[in-house]
Amino acid sequence: MNFPNPDSIHSNAAITAIGSYVPERIMTNADLEKLVDTNDEWIVPRTGIRERRIAAEHEYTSDLCIAAVQDMIERYGVNVEDVDYIIVATTTPDAVVPGVASLVQARFGIARCGAVDVQAACAGFASSIQLANGLILSGMCRKVLVIGGETLSKVTDYTDRTTCILFGDGAGAFLMEKVAEGGQGITAMHSSTDGSLGHHVYLSGLSPLIGGQPIQQHARLVQNGREVYKWAVTQVSEGITEMLTRYGLQPDDIDWFVPHSANMRIVKAICERTGIASERTLTSMGDYGNTSAASIPLALDSAVREGLVKPGHLVLLYGFGGGLTQAGVMIRWSL
Repeated sequence: MNFPNPDSIHSNAAITAIGSYVPERIMTNADLEKLVDTNDEWIVPRTGIRERRIAAEHEYTSDLCIAAVQDMIERYGVNVEDVDYIIVATTTPDAVVPGVASLVQARFGIARCGAVDVQAACAGFASSIQLANGLILSGMCRKVLVIGGETLSKVTDYTDRTTCILFGDGAGAFLMEKVAEGGQGITAMHSSTDGSLGHHVYLSGLSPLIGGQPIQQHARLVQNGREVYKWAVTQVSEGITEMLTRYGLQPDDIDWFVPHSANMRIVKAICERTGIASERTLTSMGDYGNTSAASIPLALDSAVREGLVKPGHLVLLYGFGGGLTQAGVMIRWSL
């Protein structure tokens, strides 16, 4: 997708509050050793993951999303009752219908608002920010609640040692509001998709085929790690470089890079190829694993809590994964 060039892009949307939540239960690499043939010495060097959070039996994505919004309200004192739109990025909704966004609306008693779920897998949160920016820029909305939430543990095959070591549960939320234009908020965007590779990461549904390719229909995540790695390292790196070039930016201009926390090997390879310094890269995989649409807000909120991300910093959020799709958003941080 060719977004406007630096001479024409503008935004009047800014992040005014952030919140997050993870379930109480911790699953360590030692716990996984009891389920499959693996160990901490194998997992950490390849993924960077030490532990992940697991939702309780009766805890679902909507519960995590609601808790993340409540955390945001308590920390920033914001009001969400007048939100105009709720966008929830998730691959693991409580149900196909109603959507998670509708359940969030009901919990907070938001009287009149739109509510949609976005299914763009690990690119879902960045994609949702792009959509929220468009709603605000169009004048249709003043306040949009953007949430990324997943309970991937409920669709993980714990007999598959190549995937079960990766995934965890969590949620993060942004409040985006209309502000006066003037350099704050979103300054650049990028998106692209190669649906011909979609069968390399899937969660089965109605059809026994994806792009003509037969799939396993057992309602569990399936991933061809080798092919996803190749695509991410090459195509995502190219996407980031293309985005920076289009907007006249250099890797050193970025104060913080927040990629999807797929695994550390992928993130390090992307940093090497794009020239973005690894010490300015924020991830959430170490403590939370791969949480798909929740990984970016979890990583960013941890850094905000630690005081690392400050007003005026240029922050690049970049999601990539199932689809295979990628989405990037550059934000001039204002919190």
